[in-house]
Amino acid sequence: MSALARYFHAAGKQVAGYDKTASTITEGLTELGIEISFQDSVEVVPSAFKNKEKTLVVYTPAVPKNHSAYHYYLAEGFSVKKRAEVLGWLTQQKYCLAVAGTHGKTTTSAMLGHFMASCDLPVTAFLGGIAENYQSNLIQQGEEIVVVEADEFDRSFMQLFPNIAAITSMDADHLDIYGDAEALQQSFRDFAAQVQEDGVLFIKNGLPLEGITVGLEDDAVYAALTIKIENGAYHFDLKHPDGLLQDLVLNLPGRHNLSNAITALAMALHYGCPADKLAKALFAFKGVNRRFTYRIKTEDEVLIDDYAHHPTEIDAVHSAVREMYPNKRVLAVFQPHLYSRTRDFMQDFAASLAQFDELLLLDIYPAREEPIEGVTSQKLLDLIPLTRKEVVTKAALQEKMQASKARIKVMMGAGDIGEEILKLTKNLKR
Repeated sequence: MSALARYFHAAGKQVAGYDKTASTITEGLTELGIEISFQDSVEVVPSAFKNKEKTLVVYTPAVPKNHSAYHYYLAEGFSVKKRAEVLGWLTQQKYCLAVAGTHGKTTTSAMLGHFMASCDLPVTAFLGGIAENYQSNLIQQGEEIVVVEADEFDRSFMQLFPNIAAITSMDADHLDIYGDAEALQQSFRDFAAQVQEDGVLFIKNGLPLEGITVGLEDDAVYAALTIKIENGAYHFDLKHPDGLLQDLVLNLPGRHNLSNAITALAMALHYGCPADKLAKALFAFKGVNRRFTYRIKTEDEVLIDDYAHHPTEIDAVHSAVREMYPNKRVLAVFQPHLYSRTRDFMQDFAASLAQFDELLLLDIYPAREEPIEGVTSQKLLDLIPLTRKEVVTKAALQEKMQASKARIKVMMGAGDIGEEILKLTKNLKR
């Protein structure tokens, strides 16, 4: 949503908005002169945005259905559109590159937007996270090409008709919306069918879809070969239909990020980006905020911040940590996100979190949901076969983390743990 706010602000529109809580993202919008309210009240809506003829209201499914301003706009007959619909509208009549997938789409689309910008192309990229190279989730370098993160939640990506698309993964998620894994997979097949007739679809090798495959050290059409780790960076060659790109370097940890990079490189190469510029852009890519972000990195202590909120994502973080810090004791701090997701994947979460050496669990972050009876962090904790584990409050988190002898600490979750870790980092650095 904040990327859309930035886009319309840059276009000279008057922009205001609502959010549940203040964050570094809302602070950034406020600094631009965008007025943000944190109060669910029609009274706090600026008068300029009560003019029906001149106001477009954009919302996401994260806004509760009983929100008073939302009801006001509906009752008064304003033009009220879902974020996905507006995003689809903005991509019309433009060359669209879209990245979908239950995991990896934010980093892949951020890489792709960065690659296209580095190749001096007239691109606008709408991202689901803050790209470190730009300190923004909006890259603006022109209007002819659009790079967009295609979100499967609530079937939002069905508003897009891309020229080049990628699907990075199709793991079960959002079962509160889809009901079962098959319905979710069908939505990805439906999205794949929306690629333009003369367009192309890239897929992670092994997915049950028709498309050009990408992979790591396998038989994919685009594949990373001769992968080595040197000084915390991946060095590899890229096999592609026209030959081999040699000696590429990715400065992000985790094989999942290497897979993301191959997907973004495949899309950019297919578009026609020069290989030499792509190699430099890949080397210079700094990542996405809260995707394996180092908050502290010293000889004595490492604190890593990650958005992981699904068992598969936790597995990817764990794999990256063990690859970077073999034989080191690791403390994980996790804030479950949504009661429904915690319920649907309780056993999987337990198995993923059990891979760490120590565990601190925060209470479930509800987001848009009401509590579900019997679904608690304590119930999840009881399933995890670790000796050093407990449910903690945010107030006690710093003390518990400092008491741990684990040199490597990882904090994960999609709720307000992202803001907690910023406070915690300041205190720990002191």
